[in-house]
Amino acid sequence: MKTADLIKALAAEPIPEPIRLGRRVALSLALGAAISAALFMALLGPRHDIIAAAHTMRFDLKFIDTLALLAPSALLALRLLRPDAEPGALFAALIAPFVLLGGAVIVELIVTPADLWMTRLMGTNALHCLTLIPLMSIPPLAALIYAMRAGAPAYPALTGALAGAAAAGVAATIYATNCTDDSPLFVASWYPLATLVVVVAGALAGRKWLQW
Repeated sequence: MKTADLIKALAAEPIPEPIRLGRRVALSLALGAAISAALFMALLGPRHDIIAAAHTMRFDLKFIDTLALLAPSALLALRLLRPDAEPGALFAALIAPFVLLGGAVIVELIVTPADLWMTRLMGTNALHCLTLIPLMSIPPLAALIYAMRAGAPAYPALTGALAGAAAAGVAATIYATNCTDDSPLFVASWYPLATLVVVVAGALAGRKWLQW
């Protein structure tokens, strides 16, 4: 069968198939997240002052931003599992976490004295952030790639990269409960770097295991 014919045949499959695939991906993401959360609770756990921190905007913003990365990345990756799919307008939703974080950084620069900018940016957990987010991304990324092998993406590397972004969103959300550096300057500097590591890993995994 020619490639064009195969694409048409796959694209013409009945509606229940993408529904089943969506459930498979969602369950795999949930399983991977549960494994990461369990390991996190066993080895680290949340910060001791999490109740008080939860009443501050800086702390809450971390979760708004990580979830703003997780949701569109997962949805777009799922959409691209069909061979006739194109990124489309949903791709623009990936800008949201960067816009939110950029706005928060501007506010932080306005309200924080200039001599504290570098201190806030460096924080005390940069190495933990760069290490733990990629490590905690492994279970959800592996689960997503495994589930997504049931699809037929036209852009396997891009689909894998989006799976990596979703996995990083999961890991960053979990890690943020432990991280005591709440300044947007810190979050904007180190969380994206850690996420980039996972996105690259996802792209490589997608290119290798999502080809059809």
